[in-house]
Amino acid sequence: MTHFLTHHGLPLLAVVVGIESFGIPLPGETALIAFGVLASQGHYSIAWVIVTAAIGAIVGDNLGYWLIGRLGGRALFRRWGWLNRYADRVLPRAERLMARHGGKTVFLGRFVSILRYTVAWIAGLSRMEWWRFLFWNAAGGIVWATAVGLVAYYAGRAAADAIQRYGLYAAVAVAVGLALGWIVLRRARRSAEGRLG
Repeated sequence: MTHFLTHHGLPLLAVVVGIESFGIPLPGETALIAFGVLASQGHYSIAWVIVTAAIGAIVGDNLGYWLIGRLGGRALFRRWGWLNRYADRVLPRAERLMARHGGKTVFLGRFVSILRYTVAWIAGLSRMEWWRFLFWNAAGGIVWATAVGLVAYYAGRAAADAIQRYGLYAAVAVAVGLALGWIVLRRARRSAEGRLG
């Protein structure tokens, strides 16, 4: 499995990011981070990791926009009672947000976990113009893939160098630093999601 991931895993990265972007909550960002670290170890070109993740994000979002948002529409939500009740409560607010701040919402949605896999179909349900959606979606996907990929790449390389140079103490310091960074990031995301919800 490790050999497959280190030599043939880029299509897997595209699929995971694409499925998450379509609307099924998978760890797309975690996969991008993992592949950024693999690139820092020389298994991949970081440029190809970024391009692959961006393509997966853009394709997945566009499939969600069309299949769930535009073609499925509200009829898709009315098939199940629990989903219909949720949609009646949440979708009007989401549609108003898209009407006022559609482009910004699509762009910034790429950086917020819940919005990352819902904003595309909300844009479709709201009848946001596809060309406008595509522009902001592509911009968000490219910036997200570049930022997350490069942070993982440089953090992974720095962590590997520190562990090689300073041994066990560096490994513990890196683990503690990553854990603290993860906690801070989770709190910031929850705070942002609370303001949006």
